[in-house]
Amino acid sequence: MEQTVESKYRAAFYRSRPTHSAYDDFSVRHPKMRLSQRAKIFSPFSALKGFEEAIGEKLERYVSRRELNDEEQARLDSTLTLLCEKTKNLRAARENRIRATVVYYLPCQDENHEAYGLRGSYERVSGIVWKVDPVLRRSIVIADQEIEFADLAEIRVELSNEEE
Repeated sequence: MEQTVESKYRAAFYRSRPTHSAYDDFSVRHPKMRLSQRAKIFSPFSALKGFEEAIGEKLERYVSRRELNDEEQARLDSTLTLLCEKTKNLRAARENRIRATVVYYLPCQDENHEAYGLRGSYERVSGIVWKVDPVLRRSIVIADQEIEFADLAEIRVELSNEEE
Protein backbone atom coordinates (compact mmCIF):
# COMPACT_ATOMS: atom_id res chain seq x y z
CA MET A 1 0.00 0.00 0.00
CA GLU A 2 1.29 3.44 -0.94
CA GLN A 3 2.04 5.94 1.84
CA THR A 4 0.72 9.47 1.65
CA VAL A 5 3.13 12.38 1.55
CA GLU A 6 2.06 13.44 5.03
CA SER A 7 2.81 10.05 6.51
CA LYS A 8 6.26 9.99 4.82
CA TYR A 9 7.16 13.33 6.43
CA ARG A 10 5.78 12.19 9.75
CA ALA A 11 7.93 9.06 9.58
CA ALA A 12 11.03 11.11 8.76
CA PHE A 13 10.22 13.54 11.58
CA TYR A 14 10.09 10.82 14.22
CA ARG A 15 13.19 9.00 12.99
CA SER A 16 16.29 9.53 15.12
CA ARG A 17 19.50 11.04 13.82
CA PRO A 18 21.75 8.60 11.98
CA THR A 19 24.81 7.43 13.87
CA HIS A 20 28.05 6.50 12.20
CA SER A 21 31.18 4.89 13.50
CA ALA A 22 34.39 6.89 13.24
CA TYR A 23 35.77 4.95 10.27
CA ASP A 24 32.79 3.93 8.10
CA ASP A 25 32.48 5.18 4.51
CA PHE A 26 30.15 8.05 5.35
CA SER A 27 32.34 9.40 8.18
CA VAL A 28 35.46 9.22 6.03
CA ARG A 29 33.82 11.10 3.14
CA HIS A 30 31.95 13.55 5.40
CA PRO A 31 34.02 14.29 8.51
CA LYS A 32 32.40 16.18 11.37
CA MET A 33 32.71 19.92 11.05
CA ARG A 34 34.35 21.85 13.87
CA LEU A 35 32.01 24.25 15.68
CA SER A 36 34.07 27.28 14.63
CA GLN A 37 33.64 26.27 10.98
CA ARG A 38 29.98 25.43 11.44
CA ALA A 39 29.22 28.90 12.80
CA LYS A 40 30.33 30.45 9.50
CA ILE A 41 27.53 28.67 7.67
CA PHE A 42 24.95 30.58 9.67
CA SER A 43 26.64 33.99 9.68
CA PRO A 44 24.37 36.83 8.53
CA PHE A 45 24.78 38.43 5.13
CA SER A 46 23.38 41.49 3.49
CA ALA A 47 21.01 40.56 0.68
CA LEU A 48 20.38 44.20 -0.15
CA LYS A 49 23.60 46.11 -0.78
CA GLY A 50 23.44 49.64 0.66
CA PHE A 51 20.23 48.99 2.61
CA GLU A 52 21.84 49.56 6.02
CA GLU A 53 23.33 52.88 4.83
CA ALA A 54 19.96 54.00 3.46
CA ILE A 55 18.28 53.22 6.78
CA GLY A 56 21.06 55.09 8.60
CA GLU A 57 20.46 58.16 6.47
CA LYS A 58 16.78 58.08 7.33
CA LEU A 59 17.69 58.03 11.01
CA GLU A 60 19.85 61.13 10.67
CA ARG A 61 18.56 63.85 12.92
CA TYR A 62 17.49 67.02 11.20
CA VAL A 63 16.88 70.27 13.02
CA SER A 64 14.96 73.44 12.27
CA ARG A 65 16.86 76.50 11.18
CA ARG A 66 17.55 78.70 14.18
CA GLU A 67 17.36 82.46 14.01
CA LEU A 68 20.44 84.43 15.02
CA ASN A 69 20.01 86.98 17.77
CA ASP A 70 21.13 90.60 17.27
CA GLU A 71 24.55 90.08 18.87
CA GLU A 72 25.33 86.99 16.75
CA GLN A 73 24.14 88.74 13.59
CA ALA A 74 26.31 91.82 14.35
CA ARG A 75 29.37 89.61 14.96
CA LEU A 76 28.70 87.75 11.69
CA ASP A 77 28.28 91.02 9.76
CA SER A 78 31.53 92.49 11.11
CA THR A 79 33.44 89.30 10.24
CA LEU A 80 31.97 89.32 6.72
CA THR A 81 32.94 92.99 6.31
CA LEU A 82 36.53 92.21 7.35
CA LEU A 83 36.68 89.22 4.98
CA CYS A 84 35.22 91.31 2.16
CA GLU A 85 38.02 93.87 2.55
CA LYS A 86 40.73 91.18 2.66
CA THR A 87 39.35 89.34 -0.41
CA LYS A 88 38.17 92.25 -2.57
CA ASN A 89 39.73 90.57 -5.62
CA LEU A 90 41.44 87.29 -6.42
CA ARG A 91 44.91 88.81 -6.08
CA ALA A 92 44.16 90.06 -2.54
CA ALA A 93 42.66 86.69 -1.62
CA ARG A 94 45.82 84.90 -2.81
CA GLU A 95 48.10 87.30 -0.92
CA ASN A 96 46.14 87.22 2.34
CA ARG A 97 45.12 83.52 2.24
CA ILE A 98 42.72 83.88 5.14
CA ARG A 99 41.69 80.55 6.61
CA ALA A 100 38.28 80.31 8.21
CA THR A 101 35.80 77.78 9.51
CA VAL A 102 32.16 78.32 8.57
CA VAL A 103 29.11 76.70 10.13
CA TYR A 104 26.11 76.85 7.83
CA TYR A 105 22.61 75.44 7.51
CA LEU A 106 22.03 72.84 4.79
CA PRO A 107 18.38 71.96 4.07
CA CYS A 108 17.48 68.25 3.83
CA GLN A 109 18.32 67.06 0.28
CA ASP A 110 16.46 63.71 0.43
CA GLU A 111 13.06 64.09 -1.25
CA ASN A 112 11.85 60.86 0.41
CA HIS A 113 12.62 62.03 3.94
CA GLU A 114 9.96 63.59 6.13
CA ALA A 115 12.28 66.56 6.84
CA TYR A 116 12.53 67.56 3.17
CA GLY A 117 11.67 71.24 2.84
CA LEU A 118 11.10 71.61 6.59
CA ARG A 119 14.36 70.92 8.40
CA GLY A 120 18.05 70.43 7.69
CA SER A 121 21.41 70.04 9.38
CA TYR A 122 24.29 72.31 10.32
CA GLU A 123 27.48 71.57 8.41
CA ARG A 124 31.04 72.79 8.95
CA VAL A 125 33.61 73.64 6.27
CA SER A 126 37.16 74.92 6.74
CA GLY A 127 39.51 76.37 4.19
CA ILE A 128 40.76 79.50 2.49
CA VAL A 129 38.25 82.29 1.89
CA TRP A 130 38.40 83.14 -1.81
CA LYS A 131 35.56 85.58 -2.24
CA VAL A 132 32.91 87.46 -0.30
CA ASP A 133 30.19 89.02 -2.46
CA PRO A 134 27.92 91.22 -0.33
CA VAL A 135 26.14 92.88 -3.29
CA LEU A 136 25.19 90.55 -6.16
CA ARG A 137 25.15 86.99 -4.91
CA ARG A 138 25.32 87.69 -1.18
CA SER A 139 27.57 84.67 -0.69
CA ILE A 140 30.98 83.57 0.52
CA VAL A 141 33.28 81.15 -1.32
CA ILE A 142 35.40 79.05 0.99
CA ALA A 143 37.36 75.98 -0.05
CA ASP A 144 35.61 75.93 -3.47
CA GLN A 145 32.18 75.90 -1.85
CA GLU A 146 29.74 78.78 -2.21
CA ILE A 147 27.51 79.47 0.80
CA GLU A 148 24.75 82.08 0.89
CA PHE A 149 24.72 84.65 3.68
CA ALA A 150 21.21 83.55 4.72
CA ASP A 151 22.54 80.06 5.56
CA LEU A 152 25.50 81.21 7.67
CA ALA A 153 25.39 80.52 11.38
CA GLU A 154 28.99 81.20 12.43
CA ILE A 155 32.38 82.19 10.99
CA ARG A 156 35.66 81.73 12.82
CA VAL A 157 38.72 83.31 11.23
CA GLU A 158 41.91 81.38 11.91
CA LEU A 159 44.84 83.74 12.46
CA SER A 160 48.19 82.78 10.94
CA ASN A 161 51.41 82.91 12.97
CA GLU A 162 52.41 86.21 11.32
CA GLU A 163 49.26 88.01 12.53
CA GLU A 164 49.39 86.74 16.14
